[in-house]
Amino acid sequence: MNPLLLVGFGGMAGALSRHLVGTRLERNRADTLVVNVCGSVLLGALVVAPISDSVALAFGAGFCGAFTTFSSFAFETVRLAELGHEREAALYAGGTLAVALAGVAVGGFVGAVL
Repeated sequence: MNPLLLVGFGGMAGALSRHLVGTRLERNRADTLVVNVCGSVLLGALVVAPISDSVALAFGAGFCGAFTTFSSFAFETVRLAELGHEREAALYAGGTLAVALAGVAVGGFVGAVL
C-alpha cells in the first residue's frame, strides 16, 4: 500500500481516537496527559516490535503522530504560566516529560518481550 495512505489512515484513526479521549475525560489537562503517555507507550512498543514497515508507518507516524498532542501540552503549559501558575506549569511540563519518557521505556520493554 502507498506509504502516504498508510500514514493518512493511521492519522485519521489517531485524530478520531484523540477526540474521543478528550470528550470522555474533559478534565483540566487530564486528556492531554493520558494521550501523550499512552502514545509514548505504544510508540515505544512499536520501535522494538518485529513489525513491517507498513505497520510502523500506519501506527507510528500516522496513529501516534495524530493521537499525541505536543502542541496542546505546550499551549497548556504556557497558559498556566501566563495565568501566574508558574510552579504548576513547571510541574506539569516536567511531570509530563518524565512520565512520557517512562512510557516509551515501558512500551519498549513490553514490545521486546512480545
